[in-house]
Amino acid sequence: MDINSAGATAGDACSSTPTTGFTQLTASASQSFQHFLDKMTPHLLYRWIAFVFIAILYVVRVYLLQGFYVVSYGLGIYILNLLIGFLSPQVDPEVQDLSDGPTLPTRETDEFRPFVRRLPELKFWYSITKAFGVAFVLTFFSAFDVPVFWPILLFYWIVLFTLTMRRQIRHMIKYKYVPFSFGKQRYDVKTAVSSESENLLP
Repeated sequence: MDINSAGATAGDACSSTPTTGFTQLTASASQSFQHFLDKMTPHLLYRWIAFVFIAILYVVRVYLLQGFYVVSYGLGIYILNLLIGFLSPQVDPEVQDLSDGPTLPTRETDEFRPFVRRLPELKFWYSITKAFGVAFVLTFFSAFDVPVFWPILLFYWIVLFTLTMRRQIRHMIKYKYVPFSFGKQRYDVKTAVSSESENLLP
């Protein structure tokens, strides 16, 4: 009886060891990758240079192969979806009840509230880079090279992009927000301190 129970225990340990090891390996890899992303966060320029390099690799490969237009079309639709999330506020003022919480400032005298994106810049960069990487890998499998008349797909994507961006721009104009920080007034601590010290002097 004891021998059987000992054997069963040993069998359970052997069967659970590979699963536990794989789980630990996956968790360790995920933690290492997250650490890498955290280290890459402040390096905005280098991240986007790496993305441009990967995007150029994909475009050159598709051009040389003269195929995989359906993959490119799907990639374009995904990028458009990411772009809309990147340009949209986290809380849509069209849906939000004005009496429930804070809103975007509509006048110069309103309190300044920074623009919070629905899709943050780091997630936007990671998602679009991953999408180009996956699309690049798919070009090595002939099953995804579906024959199609590519000008129709290109025309349809341009129409979809134009209509979507027109709606987004109208939304920006209606609720008076700009999803970029270029040219916006910034509060400089040194300037403020020096001006206050000058005012205190007799």
